[in-house]
Amino acid sequence: MNLLFVCTENKLRSPTAEAVFSKIKGVEAMSAGTNSDACTPLSGDLIEWADVVLVMEKFHKTVVSKKYKALLKGKRLVCLDVPDNYTYMQPELVTLLKSKVSRYIRF
Repeated sequence: MNLLFVCTENKLRSPTAEAVFSKIKGVEAMSAGTNSDACTPLSGDLIEWADVVLVMEKFHKTVVSKKYKALLKGKRLVCLDVPDNYTYMQPELVTLLKSKVSRYIRF
């Protein structure tokens, strides 16, 4: 299963999710940001690659839905509601991501 995690800058939340979920057998994880200056900017190729797109906040879902509507057909687009107040690999963030993602994805 290919999971794409999306936040704004692709510096903290989505790279943490990529690192955590890449370790799970049978899962490929990547991350991107909605801003054009993100570490890895979101692209149509990444949307096409993903089976599930998991965004951190509602406004990310809006951006992704509008910009990539045609590419999202047949894919799940999930908002995790993870606020931007964590550091990379912060234990509380890792715990929160595991809890939130497990509601949508079975491992």
